[in-house]
Amino acid sequence: MQRNFLLNNNDKCKFHVVLFQPDIPPNTGNIARLCVATNSTLHLIKPLGFSLNDKRLKRAGLDYWDNLKLKIHNSLDDFLDKYGDKRFFLASTKAEKPYFDVCFEEGDFLIFGSETQGLPDDFIQANMDNAINIPMTDGVRSLNLADSVAVVLYEAIKQVCF
Repeated sequence: MQRNFLLNNNDKCKFHVVLFQPDIPPNTGNIARLCVATNSTLHLIKPLGFSLNDKRLKRAGLDYWDNLKLKIHNSLDDFLDKYGDKRFFLASTKAEKPYFDVCFEEGDFLIFGSETQGLPDDFIQANMDNAINIPMTDGVRSLNLADSVAVVLYEAIKQVCF
C-alpha cells in the first residue's frame, strides 16, 4: 500500500532555508523549488553571485517562482538584526556535530554558506554549538549545496512533521 505524505496542509511544518552569498544559479533554483515543495521560506543573503533574473536560476526553479516565499537580505548583519533571536543551525564542514544529532523544531532556520567560500569563520566559531555537518568519507571536501540543503531540510521535516 502506497502512502502519500503532504506537507502543505501541515501547519506545524515550517522551516527557513538561508543561503549566505550563493554563487551558482542552478543550485539556488533547485533550492527554491525544494522550498516550494516543502512549504519553507527561502532567505538569500547578498551579495549574490548572479542576478535573480538569471535564466539558469529560473530554469532550475521551473514554474514554481510565483509560489516561493522569498526574503532577500543585504548582509549577514541585516539578516541577524531581523532574525538573530530565532533558533538556527548552520551547516559547515568545520562543525563536528552531525545534523541527525539535532532535535529540530518548527520554525528553525537552516543556514548554508556559499558554494565557494562557505560561511564566515568568525560566524561559525561564534555559533559552534549550533553548527552541524553532514558526515562523508575522507577526501571529499563537501557536497553540492542543493544536496546539502535537501539532506538537512528533510531530516528536520521527518522529525517535526511526521
